[in-house]
Amino acid sequence: MIESTSPGSRVYSDTVSFDAIELTAPGTKFSLQNAEDPDLGVNSVQTYKLSDNKHFILSETIKQDGSKFLELVLEKPLDRESQILHEFSLIATDGGNPVRSGTALIRIIVTDANDNFPIFSQEVYKISVSENMPINATVISVNATDKDEGLFAQINYSFSKTSGSVRQSGTFIINPMSGEIKINKKLDFELARNYELSVQAKDGGGHFMHCKVLIEVIDENDNVPEISITSLFSPVLEDSKPGTVIALIEVDDLDSGENGYIDCRLLEQQSFNLILSTDHYYRISTTSDLDRETTPSYNITIIATDRGSPPLSSRRTIKLDILDVNDNPPTFTKSAYVVYVTENNLPGALIHRIQASDPDAGNNAKIGFSISTMNAEDLPVSSYFSINIETGALYAQKSFDYEKNKEFLVQITAHDSGSPPLTGNATLLIHIVDQNDNAPEILFPSSGSSGQDAFEMVPFTAEPGSLITKVVAVDADSGHNAWLSYHFIHMSEPSHFTINDQNGEIRTSRIFQEKDMLRQRAVVLVRDNGVPALSATVTLSLIVADNFQQVVPKLMNALTDEEPQSNLQLYLVIALALISLLFIITVMLVIISKCKESKPLPNFGTLNTSLYPAGDPRVLSMYSDGALPFPYSYNVCVAMDPSGSDFGLLTSNQNVPVDNLIDTDDSGLGNESLPTTAISQVRPYFQH
Repeated sequence: MIESTSPGSRVYSDTVSFDAIELTAPGTKFSLQNAEDPDLGVNSVQTYKLSDNKHFILSETIKQDGSKFLELVLEKPLDRESQILHEFSLIATDGGNPVRSGTALIRIIVTDANDNFPIFSQEVYKISVSENMPINATVISVNATDKDEGLFAQINYSFSKTSGSVRQSGTFIINPMSGEIKINKKLDFELARNYELSVQAKDGGGHFMHCKVLIEVIDENDNVPEISITSLFSPVLEDSKPGTVIALIEVDDLDSGENGYIDCRLLEQQSFNLILSTDHYYRISTTSDLDRETTPSYNITIIATDRGSPPLSSRRTIKLDILDVNDNPPTFTKSAYVVYVTENNLPGALIHRIQASDPDAGNNAKIGFSISTMNAEDLPVSSYFSINIETGALYAQKSFDYEKNKEFLVQITAHDSGSPPLTGNATLLIHIVDQNDNAPEILFPSSGSSGQDAFEMVPFTAEPGSLITKVVAVDADSGHNAWLSYHFIHMSEPSHFTINDQNGEIRTSRIFQEKDMLRQRAVVLVRDNGVPALSATVTLSLIVADNFQQVVPKLMNALTDEEPQSNLQLYLVIALALISLLFIITVMLVIISKCKESKPLPNFGTLNTSLYPAGDPRVLSMYSDGALPFPYSYNVCVAMDPSGSDFGLLTSNQNVPVDNLIDTDDSGLGNESLPTTAISQVRPYFQH
């Protein structure tokens, strides 16, 4: 509506708004509403006009009914970026007098159109970055602007293409909203030294623009030198001459300039040196003699260092094996071995395991063993021992007897399998260790071949401590096994005798009394010191009497008292009768012998046959096995007194030869005095 500005008129005012896109073409028309005036005729609305503006004009068209049709016509293009809002007035006037008018405000809002392209701040961006820049670090930010607004001013950044070898490599990424370019992959100067990136900026309306980003990568000393083994001559013989080339190596560094210049050396190697042959190539050779036994292999370490700041270095170790030469003989752990073997071993028993070593290798160190005797007069060593040629185990071929062989001395030879073979020797002294396998052997007194007891005459007047006899024994063993001790194991009570446990001497322990037994029976045990102990026994009959004339009657009484119910008395009478008969025959032979020599016979006196119908012997020679020689010799004689029962004790200066009384057949009487059969029959009575 148009409001009247004159008094009394009824004209309404209004605001007319239009939205016009800035790309609206000139000549475009916009319809306007007519003004209202209640007056008629001339007093009604007659004319319209626009206030001053640069873009619109007013167009009036008269209809058939005479009314006017108003249109607003765009005369010049709109530009939202220059002027967003256009305001001007439409004035309507009537034909009255006074003239009245009404005004309507026309507001035209220019809406945006995507009529502007994004524009970068620079057409070309240049930047230099270090190759050590970390991933996700911002390299550069590109910026583009768009004069449009809203969606048309929203710019999206992207890579349109990359150049060279890094195309589509994804090394960089760009933030689509901010335009920040960041590192997506580790930069490597050695792979790419320059990057050319094309960045596209695109607005919401589809308009886009490009710029270039040139990135230069700055080299850093980030590559260690590389060491390559081009040739390795391994193994080498240990007798190789100094100067022998054992390896060729190549070194390289991907960095440039001083960062790629390399210096090489060997780490702590005095047997080898490193010589520069050509650019980047070195050779390694020996400087001294090699010895596989001292050093079977070498770890040669090459160190390569560049001249960067800070310098980087790398190392490479090569193993050089030394090939063996048979230059060492087998050696034993000892030059001489001492081995102890217990006698009575089982044949085939392991005696000792000989060990030898050879510092060589392979067949040069494969050792075989052999043995030989060191004494030419000995039996072949193979009859006693055998050796395993491979293991050096020494075995016994037979069971050893210490009493026969106390030790063996053999030579062990070790030979390797090299060409030519080398040998080494060692001696082995084998001691046979004694076992307690021999019981003591009693030499004195001897029980004789008949196994009867030995007896000794003990003077009744012997003082305490008097030596009666001595048991003598030996043991074929040695050492502790041959230490003998002597003990009484059976002795009549009370005992009048003691035995020395070390030397076997039997002595009296106290003075004899009349009531003491005529006969003392003692069993002596001889025991060695082995484990287990072995022993032997001997039985002694000790006859207590001052002379032999007292023996027979007392012995008969003692036997009668001891065994009244036995037949011993009968045996004794028969034995005495036989002895008497043999005694008479012996006397007759002596008389005949004396007569032949024309020598007077000794006067034996008269014999009382009533007392001894069969002839009673009055004298008995000394009975001894040789344990202790008595200082007296007993000769044959007859008592002058028929009632006497004693035997005469004569000294050695009487005319009966002493040699006739020497006991050579272990009978206890002289060989010429009485026959052995007679004495053997009387001996049991002394033993009992």
